[in-house]
Formats: sequence, C-alpha cells, structure tokens
Amino acid sequence: MARDEPIRLGDSLHEVVRSLRPEVASRGASSAAMGGVFGRWEEVVGAAVAAHVQPVKLDGTTLVVKVDDPAWATQLKFLEGTLKQRLLEVAGATVEKLEVRVGR
Repeated sequence: MARDEPIRLGDSLHEVVRSLRPEVASRGASSAAMGGVFGRWEEVVGAAVAAHVQPVKLDGTTLVVKVDDPAWATQLKFLEGTLKQRLLEVAGATVEKLEVRVGR
C-alpha cells in the first residue's frame, strides 16, 4: 500500500535502526544524534580509543559505552568532558551522562 503523506527521513531512519538494533533505538534520542554517534564514532574519539571503546546505546542524553578493559573505564572518566564536547561538535549529540560498561 502506497503512502499519500510524505514522511520525514529521520523518522524512517529511526524505524530502520529500531528494527535492526532495538537496544540502540532508545527513548529520547533523535535519529540524527544516534546516526552521528554510531556512524561517526571513530571520528569523534579517534582510532586508538575506538579500538577499545564502542557505543552501545544512546538513551536520551545518556550514552552507554562498552570498554574492553577496566583501564579504559578509568581513562574515559578523565576524558568525559572532552568526549561530551566532541560528541556535540562532530555528531550533533548532547550527552549529559556517560555510562561505562566493561566487557568484550
């Protein structure tokens, strides 16, 4: 069935993300912010950090990341302010809280 009404691209992308990775498409985060965080992660944090730290979920203004070693969890606490600023500048995402999980 064809739609008569146009839909916003951001709404469509949000539905695609939700269908592919429901844990990523959380409440309150815009499609543009999610796309910026997940699509431009290496640009935001740099290749060295991206090799050890991956975004898991953007839940409103809380970004959940997974680190492969507890040392990276400590390092991210020191880099939190810089990371939040880079997320805003590069990805257009406002992050107020960074939640770090250790795992592989």
